[in-house]
Amino acid sequence: MKRLLVLALAATALLAQAQTYPGSKSVNFVVPFAAGGPTDRVARDLAESMRKAMPGSNFVVENVNGAGGTIGATKVAKANPDGHTLLVWHIGMAATAGLYRKLQYKPLEDFEYLGMINDVPMTLIGKPQLPANTYRDFENYIRANSGKLNIAHAGLGSASHLCGLMWQSAVNAKDAMTTIPFSGTAPAMTALIGGQVDVMCDQTTNTTQQIEAGRVKAFAVTTKDRMSGHKLLKDYPSLNEMGLKGFNLTIWHGLYAPKGTPPAILKQLNDALKVALKDPEFVKRQEGLGAVVVNDNRVSPEGHKAFVTGEIAKLKPAIEASGKFAD
Repeated sequence: MKRLLVLALAATALLAQAQTYPGSKSVNFVVPFAAGGPTDRVARDLAESMRKAMPGSNFVVENVNGAGGTIGATKVAKANPDGHTLLVWHIGMAATAGLYRKLQYKPLEDFEYLGMINDVPMTLIGKPQLPANTYRDFENYIRANSGKLNIAHAGLGSASHLCGLMWQSAVNAKDAMTTIPFSGTAPAMTALIGGQVDVMCDQTTNTTQQIEAGRVKAFAVTTKDRMSGHKLLKDYPSLNEMGLKGFNLTIWHGLYAPKGTPPAILKQLNDALKVALKDPEFVKRQEGLGAVVVNDNRVSPEGHKAFVTGEIAKLKPAIEASGKFAD
């Protein structure tokens, strides 16, 4: 009887909490990377639209950088499941299952999946001093200078790391370039613009403005087909088109809550997410960065989780084949 009473009281407390959510307390979007990077930009745009979708609410972005995103993800996995600590993360949610031998959380078990946010293509870019101007010339230049060039990324588990790793594997150039890790996207891009590194593969949310300004050279996009609807990137070939058959990599973003968050709060958040993703301002900002806002079944918790399950199955063998892991 006492146990039943305790359970009843707990259920009542959860119901009351859900009915008043979010109340006067802020909802934190934990971004597991430094401020100013592409995932941070997505989170800040989403926070603004979520505020409009949930009048009276306050969404705050908190950057918890380190260990390829796993420090921030661990913080959310272990957070109080009250709906006030959420995770905005990209493909790293799936990639870390193969990159790390040990994780302090289980990607498919320790989170409540709220829905996908967007798909972000990647662009293969080089420093402005590179002599190549087309992708074919660029690939030939890489092969002719094997061992002399380097490729930058924003840290283990970052989108740029994953893209670079998969591209090098696809062109059999794993040992042709020295990998240079940085502490975030901004310093990696700064080094590329300054000519301290030669190559990087990064999200259009981070590269589009640099390409348009002529600060870097662009060679190809990672989508299956050309980005014909994008005013700036429409003329660049896809890697699939250039002979890397089947190469199709987009850096999607998703929203997650700690396991055990009350169903009523999860529904409220998912409903607000669906409204936010249709906000014309949000769509416009994302499209301007080359990102595509998700509007299919992946916006549902079930569709989101099924998609990530498939991504883990796709990425893990490719990462393991590279032989590059972290403890």
